Amino acid sequence: MAPLRWAIVSAGTISHDFACAVSTLPATDHQLVAVGARGLENARKFAELHGIPRFYEGYEAIATDPEVDVVYIGTVNNVHYEVSRMMLEAGKHVLCEKPLCVNRGQARALLDFARERGLFCMEAIWSRFFPSYVHLRDRITRGDLGRIERVEVQFGFPLTHVERVRMKSLGGGTVLDLGVYTIQVAMWAFQAEPIRTEAAGHLNDEGVDVGITAKLHFPGGGVANIKTSAITKLPNTAVIIGTKGSITLHDFWCPIELTDIDGTVRSYPLPTSKVEVILLNSVGLRYEAEETRRRILAGELESPSVSHKDSLAIAGVQDAIRKQIGVEMPEDYIFKD
Repeated sequence: MAPLRWAIVSAGTISHDFACAVSTLPATDHQLVAVGARGLENARKFAELHGIPRFYEGYEAIATDPEVDVVYIGTVNNVHYEVSRMMLEAGKHVLCEKPLCVNRGQARALLDFARERGLFCMEAIWSRFFPSYVHLRDRITRGDLGRIERVEVQFGFPLTHVERVRMKSLGGGTVLDLGVYTIQVAMWAFQAEPIRTEAAGHLNDEGVDVGITAKLHFPGGGVANIKTSAITKLPNTAVIIGTKGSITLHDFWCPIELTDIDGTVRSYPLPTSKVEVILLNSVGLRYEAEETRRRILAGELESPSVSHKDSLAIAGVQDAIRKQIGVEMPEDYIFKD
């Protein structure tokens, strides 16, 4: 069976790490064939570093490249919709970095279009494909934790200097950048969508949040307490608490370790890529790449681990939090759900 042929949109940090991660997978299954960046020189350097045969200035050439099957989109938040739709229009499958879109209305429009085109489209919530998440879900499904009562999750780093976080024009704020991770792990634990959200936050001079606290209420009385910060480093753990015990995911957005219900620390080491990654544990991006291949080969349009319904639910919670703390984006006036 022919390998899945990948193109990468943007030559930034996450795209670099994705290329590193794919390089750890069998070349018979995955090939990086093209990269596009806003500047031709950046694309050339990226291609040279990662052994990618073709590089382009801009993204349109990737859309028209007949040898590309699927596109990984690692751009800033506010162009996810535009670039993803361009690729779908050209008949390419899409794996798009989180948040899939700026709001739920925009996400719904994109996912509906992907389905109309008969193409795979997934929000790149890589966390859910780590063995730690698979183990947690198995434990919950078997009833080992009993009824899930609470999730405690915090995610924070000093990020106020990072443009994609601090600038409204780039779809900034911790709700969109970090909040997606906290929301998704709560949904993964409760295996449900929250029915009510209460939030408070602090905004910067650009009018985007640099930190939030929120309580997500789930069916049956379960609660998730979430916290994000772009100002200080937080514990960055997710603790899932049930009536029979708890499990802690360490570095919960990319966990290679967890503390199990019996206190045992389970480790799931990652392979080493030929080119060094930049972000923590990001060789783990290989898991979502392999899931993408698996679903595309099966002719499926979405993954059950990050379904279209999941992405819409996460976007809905993000919308609710932003509304409560007073963060508005231009897209909110264009794409209404």
